[in-house]
Amino acid sequence: MPAAHLIPYAMMSRFLHRPTTSAGDSLIVRRFVSLLLIFAAIFGLSVALVAANSSQNHGSLSLDSVLAHLDDSAKNFHGLSADVERTKVTVVVNDRSTEAGTILVRGDRMLLDLKTPDPRTILRNGDNLFIYEPGLKRVEEFNLGKNRGLVDQFLLLGFGTGGKELRRGYGITLVGENPIDDRKTVELELAPKSEDVLKQFSKIQIWFDQSIWLPVQQQLFEAGSGDYMIVRYSKMVRNPNISDSAFKPRWPKGTEKIKH
Repeated sequence: MPAAHLIPYAMMSRFLHRPTTSAGDSLIVRRFVSLLLIFAAIFGLSVALVAANSSQNHGSLSLDSVLAHLDDSAKNFHGLSADVERTKVTVVVNDRSTEAGTILVRGDRMLLDLKTPDPRTILRNGDNLFIYEPGLKRVEEFNLGKNRGLVDQFLLLGFGTGGKELRRGYGITLVGENPIDDRKTVELELAPKSEDVLKQFSKIQIWFDQSIWLPVQQQLFEAGSGDYMIVRYSKMVRNPNISDSAFKPRWPKGTEKIKH
């Protein structure tokens, strides 16, 4: 699976502020999902699962034609830069919190710089994930190697994912065509096939810009709670020229380093 299959920001946010209850692999997965989902991932992944039905047809697009467009788009996808904004909605108390920043993606590398409200940098370089918090003068390093199967399920949700790959991991429903910020989009609803993914997200909705076939919005519904995240991407540049140095783990002098 191409490493560009990124559900940016969403998938990591859910667990970012959750207390850790176990160590080892489960900690790595939770922190990775929390922080790649800071939007997204992801960037949520109702319990009613719907399998993909290729006979669905909404307006001028069928599900098969949408997935074919995604296949074509994935063939020449190498990277991306974008502004990203994630809004977390806690349903019970009707609370909304928003954070924003920028994201760079190239190959199996990703750099997420969160600017507001709390600065934070999340760097993925192959199997290594770094979480830098300047306010604490601390960087944490995680190795994702043992969890690539679960991680890749999350990464399917984002940029550069082909329709065939998406279909293998999720039941897909074509919801329809709706404009977002004057952009013509098509909305897909995804039901996870993996039990591990279902433990985190019950349903995911993704809106693809029909002019570039990249996601402009993701909505992820957390399993059990009904809480959800909305992740929006803007100022997207497809296949920008990003130097290798952008993905090097370099931290200010005096930064505490914690390796898990």
